[in-house]
Amino acid sequence: MNYWLMKSEPEECSVDNALASKNATVPWVGVRNYQARNFMRDAMRVGDGVLFYHSSCAEPGIVGIARVASTAYPDPTQFDPDSPYFDAKSRPDEPRWLLVDVQVLRKISTLPLPALRARPELAELLVLKKGNRLSITPVEPRHWQAITGSSAVVQPDKAGS
Repeated sequence: MNYWLMKSEPEECSVDNALASKNATVPWVGVRNYQARNFMRDAMRVGDGVLFYHSSCAEPGIVGIARVASTAYPDPTQFDPDSPYFDAKSRPDEPRWLLVDVQVLRKISTLPLPALRARPELAELLVLKKGNRLSITPVEPRHWQAITGSSAVVQPDKAGS
């Protein structure tokens, strides 16, 4: 099992948007970084844990616990000329960009960056590294456990299933 931190701007897709959607599941559209795409394509598996992170907002931080709910598949926004994520060089027979579906299991009180930085056991968490701007980063199991208090396999709870 792998663990991930996935950033979303609340105006694009907030944890509340995800919870309000069918099965609390949303397609993670708009990733336009090859390394982040490769994480989805090559390393993410259904059931992997996700720290849902709000970025580019008044209080950036971890706002929810989620899981990867699908394998990677082509992001349809790359083919839509009206989408801000349109990519004229991407073709349906050779898509450049992929996405996974993410299912929010529960919303948590925001764990803002200063609170994360104040915890010595999280010093190596990638989102805290200077210059790290990736929208998707791997999370070490020890960091996942320190943040969630659990090393359990991520499963939807009764309300989220």
